[in-house]
Amino acid sequence: MHHLLPLLVAVPLLGAALLAAGGRLVPRSVAESVACAVAAGTAALAVLLLTHSSPPLTEWVGGWEPVEGHSVGIALTGDGPGLGTAALVSVLTLAALAYSWRSFDEPPHGHTGAFPALVLVFQAGMCGFAIAGDLFNAFVWFELMSVVAYALTGHRVEEARAVQGALAFAVVNSLGAYALLMGIGLLYARTGELALAEIGGALDAQGPPDALVLAGFVLVLTGLLVKAAAVPFQFWLPDAHAVAPTPVCMLLSGVMVELGVFGVWRVYDTVFSGPGGLPAADAERVLTVLGATTAVLGAVMCWHQRHIKRLLAYSTIAHTGLFLLGIGTLTPEGDDGVALYVVGHAGVKAALFACAGILLDRYGSVDEHVLHGRARPLRGVGVLVVVGALGLAGLPPFGTALGKSVAEEAVGGPLTVLYVLASAVTAAAVLRVAARVFLGLGPAPEEAGGEGAADTYETTGTGEEPETRQRLGRVPDTMTVVPALLLAGALAAGAVPAFGDAVARAMSEATAAGLVHTSVHWTPLGVGLGLLSTVLAVALAAVAVERPGLLVAPDWALPLRRLQSGHIGDYVAWLLVGTTVLGALALPAILSA
Repeated sequence: MHHLLPLLVAVPLLGAALLAAGGRLVPRSVAESVACAVAAGTAALAVLLLTHSSPPLTEWVGGWEPVEGHSVGIALTGDGPGLGTAALVSVLTLAALAYSWRSFDEPPHGHTGAFPALVLVFQAGMCGFAIAGDLFNAFVWFELMSVVAYALTGHRVEEARAVQGALAFAVVNSLGAYALLMGIGLLYARTGELALAEIGGALDAQGPPDALVLAGFVLVLTGLLVKAAAVPFQFWLPDAHAVAPTPVCMLLSGVMVELGVFGVWRVYDTVFSGPGGLPAADAERVLTVLGATTAVLGAVMCWHQRHIKRLLAYSTIAHTGLFLLGIGTLTPEGDDGVALYVVGHAGVKAALFACAGILLDRYGSVDEHVLHGRARPLRGVGVLVVVGALGLAGLPPFGTALGKSVAEEAVGGPLTVLYVLASAVTAAAVLRVAARVFLGLGPAPEEAGGEGAADTYETTGTGEEPETRQRLGRVPDTMTVVPALLLAGALAAGAVPAFGDAVARAMSEATAAGLVHTSVHWTPLGVGLGLLSTVLAVALAAVAVERPGLLVAPDWALPLRRLQSGHIGDYVAWLLVGTTVLGALALPAILSA
């Protein structure tokens, strides 16, 4: 079975090449059907390989196997986490392609295969990153998915804002990639290895970490955290989501950001968790500080948004912080909880972005004020938004709720409170939007324009254009069926007991600690915390609907909002600040060595 691993990358790449070459010769329906078939086939292959991933599969591409213990070829690793991630990527790619079937204008010059071809290349890059067994080729796939993501974000090149958002995305993520590449170079200079397991073994054989190892750790982590949109590397994400087409937003927030978190977990567990890497106490401090800061800032900024796509983007940032807190426990329970949390979050967040896209194409706006009460006819979409918000809050039996409950119990103490508050605030913001937009509750906004002098870069959602040639008179069934199925999947991830156990088993077989199998199940405390965060979300949403003044940022929050300036130079400066902070947090590792 291990010989099939390269097909997870080759199949979507070949499909993309076919669409790029023949897209002008076939109708749009044929091109998009081919793209959906390729994505579905890749998903089925990932699931098939996942069922045979115990023990983990390893493929040395082209037969270039290690020589005298030294790796000389490209390694692909087919373990539970990697193949599970590839399956999740492929399923969401299929969902995005199915959603886009009726959500775009006919492409210019009759090239019907351009957009689906780019999406398939994006899928190939993400799948390649998920199963990469060596650090340099992880970087290659990292760059492939990044470059395609820039193009997809700026797909509407006729709009200046789309180009600006894509440019900010490209510059910040490219600098993160350079940091990652420099870190790889330092580790290769020290160990002479590129395969993840071999780098970890070589570092352990050389004894306690020194300044070079610390620098490699910081640079590699910087590149991955930029992709994960962790604070203070997060500024590109809201700008990109504000202008990217809806299917692209579904993939960016549903899986691409989570791949950054996956990379952090994979690299630390495989390379730096031994005696030659970063001590557990120092790694825990780094991830906990970053995770807590990211969760708090993301939740605060989410609450004060009226641009619905930016609101959802900040919700993604907040949940990224919760993911980092979970893996920062460095325990099997934390890893299992985050893995299940990511699966549930992918379905919920992709569904919510799909609903935001429906509002944009139906009413030409994603401004909560402009849309006040206008979406009453879209009752079904409103129900989907409410269900998605409850999933974000962690209402049992959603997969988000089960994963969150396991991670909450793993982190313990005050950080459990942060899990409850962050999930409640982000869910409350979405519930507030649902109440005001789909039910018309609360006083009508006095004005639908800017927010005054304190207004930050594109926070209102006004001036948006629908992604279809003209506003939709009737919402196509595909645009509502896709988010409904995604939410059903997120619900099944927590409601089907065997799924949680399968996730835990897959995670245990891939950890450096060996086969430490934990049981993922509902506990009275987990259910209680899920219900508490849900009740708190509903209460906060009710207060916000009746008292819209709460959306006006207090004086202490205005500096946070002004940081989202839209100026690339500011974002680059914060990237350098973040790298410095990472180094400071990890510095005690070599001082105590």
